[in-house]
Amino acid sequence: MAKRKKITTKKKSTSKILSYIAWTLAIVALILSSVVTGYYFGYEAAKKEVAQLEKKEKEKRLGLLKELEKTVTVDKKQASVNKRLKEVLKKEVLKEKSSKQEVLKNAEKHYVSASHELEDVSLVNAPNIVKRKANVSSSKPRLSIIIDDVGTKSQVEAIKSLRLPLTMSFLPPSKARPHTSELASHEDNYMVHLPMEAQSFSAEEPDTLRITDSQATISSRVKSIKKLFPRVKYINNHTGSKFTADEVAMNRLIYALTKSSIYFVDSRTTAQTMAPKVLENLGMKYVARDVFLDHHMDKPYILEQIKKAIKTAKDNGSAIAIGHPHKNTLQALYESKKLLKEVELVYIHRL
Repeated sequence: MAKRKKITTKKKSTSKILSYIAWTLAIVALILSSVVTGYYFGYEAAKKEVAQLEKKEKEKRLGLLKELEKTVTVDKKQASVNKRLKEVLKKEVLKEKSSKQEVLKNAEKHYVSASHELEDVSLVNAPNIVKRKANVSSSKPRLSIIIDDVGTKSQVEAIKSLRLPLTMSFLPPSKARPHTSELASHEDNYMVHLPMEAQSFSAEEPDTLRITDSQATISSRVKSIKKLFPRVKYINNHTGSKFTADEVAMNRLIYALTKSSIYFVDSRTTAQTMAPKVLENLGMKYVARDVFLDHHMDKPYILEQIKKAIKTAKDNGSAIAIGHPHKNTLQALYESKKLLKEVELVYIHRL
């Protein structure tokens, strides 16, 4: 009996030990499981956190890249704008130069030699018939330069490129020059260069006034000119050596012009002009050309004629010169800018 009790006690003790071992192993397993689980979940959280950080960093880099791209684009645009501005400024400078070269060259299109205006070569010199009193309202003598035969846009641009107060005298519209009235409409100061019958001239303009035209015909022509050029105040004759030398024809013309409040400026294409007599009989002031700038179109001659016009203005208080939109004429005027400061260069209405 005693032996069996001993065996039973031994078994119980063994069972307890095994139980302790089992519990110990279970606890170890639980700890290990917790560690593994914690590590796994911690790793996943860390992994997610790293991924989020990488995402934020990527987004930040993308943002910086976009900002950089914008800056580069703006810089490129600015550079492009600066480049365009430089090109525009360069073009303006070139345009200023070309106005004396290429534009002046273009002005020669459709141009007829100035020699067609004068019937007599001696008329190139200043006529003695015109006497003027010195202008007391100005500290300088006044000179008005009329540019006849204006008919094209290139001529207008060439004249205006000189930046001088030159009075443009436009030919009436014709097939060769259909836009003259439209060109004149953009100018504050202009005249009309009215074609009149010459003693001999082969390239006559359409609707040229003739000495045989009736009062009705001449008045109708003047009315049409007024309609085409509503702001016209002054008319000078294109050619007209035969017409202006006829007293009856001139009486009819001055009557028609007066009705339309237009003043006549005699281009003096003939020494036999009747304009002074007709205007004196009507109690009106006679206004006429003093110097013809470009009867000969070589530049040295024109330069001398400009000097003569300045001297005439100084001698008489004022003077009128007539030129044409020829390259050499405009180039000579440009080269005479400093010399022209000796007088007050004015539009015809200020004379």
